[in-house]
Amino acid sequence: MLSIRESLLIFVAVQIRSDQLLRNGFIGFISCIDGMKNKKISTISFILAGLAIARVCLIWTIVTDGFLKLCSPDVHSSGDLIEYNGYLWIVMNQSSIWFATCLSIFYFLKISSFSHCIFLWLKGRLNMVVFLLLGCLLISWLENKNTVWSMDMHKGELFGKQIWLHLGVILLFIQYLIICVLLLTSLWRHNRRMQSNATGFSDPSTEAHIKAMKVLVSFIILFILNFVGTAIQISSVTVPENKLLFIFGMTTTVLYLWGHSLILILGNRKLKQASLRVLKSLNCFFLNPSAPEN
Repeated sequence: MLSIRESLLIFVAVQIRSDQLLRNGFIGFISCIDGMKNKKISTISFILAGLAIARVCLIWTIVTDGFLKLCSPDVHSSGDLIEYNGYLWIVMNQSSIWFATCLSIFYFLKISSFSHCIFLWLKGRLNMVVFLLLGCLLISWLENKNTVWSMDMHKGELFGKQIWLHLGVILLFIQYLIICVLLLTSLWRHNRRMQSNATGFSDPSTEAHIKAMKVLVSFIILFILNFVGTAIQISSVTVPENKLLFIFGMTTTVLYLWGHSLILILGNRKLKQASLRVLKSLNCFFLNPSAPEN
């Protein structure tokens, strides 16, 4: 039987996850519609659609795993189910972070202004860089499958294996930090150049730098929150009787997905305009439902 605190945390997690499904579904839908209108899927639309699909799958995987662990621990502890859920959770979590990293690289190469030959070479081959990273993701999926399927289901070894499988996420986080430092350096150089030319600071390039920095820094904060939540969920394997610890970790992870999807919508002009149109239509429908009949 769940306590009041556990039930409250589950209620909050379910509400946020429902909102996540709607937001990520909205991001994926708008990205696909944009590609159909242009008869060609742009790189940014492809990344946003992939990110949305990965997060919808991740949400369903975490919800299914969480409810099985809380409501049917005997079924959840069966070997095959742990293998499948563990593999899906790791794959979808890594896919979500990989697509988010691809998005940061896309913004970095589009906005930053460096004169180094390597940067210019990468900037001219932006699509190739993105698909190369996604190829690395596919290799990571296969490697995770071999590792998860070779696990011994003893709790101690399972705990150690899960930590090992999530080390790749730390490398992505380090890569994300490097991108932020480079983008900040580009902004500093651009501002210094504008000062020397005495043309002011309110140019489009400066605004694009600042907007990208806000998105990247927000993601770093949310990523740390996700890392803490994942660590709590992994550590709960060693103390399965402590349901509150697992629920708290699951809720913390939920906040990362919820916050980043909101930032993506607010930071993308097309998504923001589409969301405002949807909200306006819903507002008109609920405030004046008989209007279409007149």
